[in-house]
Amino acid sequence: MIEIGQLPNARAAQAFIDYLKGLNIQCHAVTHSQGVGLIITNPADENQARAELIEFAKNPYDSKYLQASWDNGATDTKFDYGPGTKGLIQQFMTGAGPLTLVCFFACVAVFAGMNLGFADAIFTKLSFFSAVADSDVNQVWRVFTPSLMHFSAMHIIFNLLWWWYLGGKIETNLGTRPLLFLLVVAGTLPNIVQFYMTGPNFGGLSGVVYAVVGYTWLMGIRKPSCGISLPQSYMGFMLVWLVLGFTDVLGMPIANGAHIAGLCVGLAQALFDSRTSPTTKTS
Repeated sequence: MIEIGQLPNARAAQAFIDYLKGLNIQCHAVTHSQGVGLIITNPADENQARAELIEFAKNPYDSKYLQASWDNGATDTKFDYGPGTKGLIQQFMTGAGPLTLVCFFACVAVFAGMNLGFADAIFTKLSFFSAVADSDVNQVWRVFTPSLMHFSAMHIIFNLLWWWYLGGKIETNLGTRPLLFLLVVAGTLPNIVQFYMTGPNFGGLSGVVYAVVGYTWLMGIRKPSCGISLPQSYMGFMLVWLVLGFTDVLGMPIANGAHIAGLCVGLAQALFDSRTSPTTKTS
């Protein structure tokens, strides 16, 4: 028996198993701490099964998979949804690597502090050069730390959901090194671009978010075997959001320079990694 890969939950795994059944490939699921493993019984089916899994991961809601569940699915299949809240916490922790979680909770801590009466003190310490009177070019952390500050609940929720979802994918599939590069470069270069566009009063992880969006999307296209991808509809949504940032439709200030620069960083890194990097973890 050979494990050909994993899917995030039992329902997705069963849909894929039903599809393989229609191809005369016997497969069953096993539960892991980070998802559901897929085991095939015949080694001769390995290459075809792995190829089908890559296609399934790109578009699990394709009509052919839904039809396979109707045609081949068993009515007595039972799904384990995990132990409630504890299971959700476990999924949150195991769905991301240490760097993803450290950055996530650092942003949460900064946001909490800013809303508990320490906004001025935090902004004074973390804002970009020249945002406050006593800032100095020797305080090199200021080129990055604005990325940790968020100024509204919608701002931080939007950014951290994308960061956890895509940063976690990158780190758990490719290792910490590529994600660290994206965090450092896209957490600094877009801030510099934004400063020259609008001045020093800005903050948020948006530049990094657009970097991991661009990286995940292009890696999925150029190197599907790497295990990460982003549906075209998600990429389309982020591009529409980027365009709307140049209008007044959203009704709030948008760091457009950081968004564009971050996207360019992610795409450039994906072009490089899809040409040279191994698909195994590098951390």
